Amino acid sequence: MKLVSACLIGINCRYDGENRLNDKVMKLLKHEELIPVCPEQLGGLPTPREPSGILNGSGEDVIDGKSKVYNAIGQDVTQNFTKGAHEVLKIARLYGIKDAILKQRSPSCGCGETQQMRYENGKYTSSLVKGDGVTAALLKRNNIRIITEEDL
Repeated sequence: MKLVSACLIGINCRYDGENRLNDKVMKLLKHEELIPVCPEQLGGLPTPREPSGILNGSGEDVIDGKSKVYNAIGQDVTQNFTKGAHEVLKIARLYGIKDAILKQRSPSCGCGETQQMRYENGKYTSSLVKGDGVTAALLKRNNIRIITEEDL
């Protein structure tokens, strides 16, 4: 049994209201029990929602209180991201889960690369940076192995 980013199995939960249905994940679903999670929804954010990124840091920094998560219109959504990460961790503990398949490059689920938000010239912009998203970082800290859809 593994956790999986809900968008990877076709649930329209991404910031843009879409999904990222992944054939490899769907094939795995035929042989393995997968529990879909969307940390951003579990943290109380709507779908669709403004795109977000970690401001000058990584998921680890957010967990440690050294950085925050902002959306593209400048709203602080740190509390939503951390709450969602902790809800995913609760689910993992409830089911004794040791592995999670998470969506690469997400500010929540990203593993190895995530979206970073910058404020320049009165405008928020995002770019990919090395590091983990908030949920991926929290799960790793709790000895849950992260696999991206690209690693399958």
